[in-house]
Amino acid sequence: MRAYKPKDDVQAKAYYTDRFYVAPQVPKSAVETDEVFASDLEAIKAKFEVKDAYIQVEQMVVYINANDIYGVLELMRDELAYTQLSEMSAIDWLAKDNTFEIFYQMLSMTKRKRVRVKYFIENGQAVDSVEKLFRCADWSEREMFDMFGIEANNHPFMKRILMPYDWQGHPLLKTYPLEGDEFAAWYEVDKIYGKEARDVIGPELRDPARVDRYDSERFARLGFEVPKGTKITDDMPRTEQSYQEDGGVFLVTKLDKKSSVVIDDPQR
Repeated sequence: MRAYKPKDDVQAKAYYTDRFYVAPQVPKSAVETDEVFASDLEAIKAKFEVKDAYIQVEQMVVYINANDIYGVLELMRDELAYTQLSEMSAIDWLAKDNTFEIFYQMLSMTKRKRVRVKYFIENGQAVDSVEKLFRCADWSEREMFDMFGIEANNHPFMKRILMPYDWQGHPLLKTYPLEGDEFAAWYEVDKIYGKEARDVIGPELRDPARVDRYDSERFARLGFEVPKGTKITDDMPRTEQSYQEDGGVFLVTKLDKKSSVVIDDPQR
């Protein structure tokens, strides 16, 4: 367990390192320990520069130059039998050195091997699209643009895929607030009803764990029915009340002290 550090003004900091736990690295081994990986690596090195390579969790990780990605993946698909691009995305290292780490997970069904191809780009730099090599990269590159703001050159339709086209910000950046920013809180209200309705409707609730038992406009009364908009008060009959203790279990029925019995005999 990490030592506790004071969290003063944590919300005012763009990056708060104590919040982001960095897991210990899995042991790495040399590529030469696996004949198949060693042969594949030599084929890549014969045509492209390899900055680093190792085996980790039974798969080879290869670091290359960013502008070589299309040629490397084409070589792996056509000559090394890595015919499937099973995953691709980015990792936000902006707080560390203002870079993104881009990775491509390649799979060979005939060799039963996986290779992860990686490279780094500067913040604001675009990547080369590999959609013409692997059709699945179409949506993956759009998702990377949507979540991280990284554009792919020569992509046929470089638009958001998860968030609305007019959304502001990129949700997977570590600087993006966990529950959304002010734009996110008012997006649907402004879009549907207009900004003049803000005072009437209020901001969107972005905390999925927040429960307000007095709010029967946004929350159904679990366990029993009351009309929408009913004001829930403490003087209601016991069957119409439920509450959540601080740090306790939700929906614990509040007992009436008059009907409770104190047991003195432990054998009862």
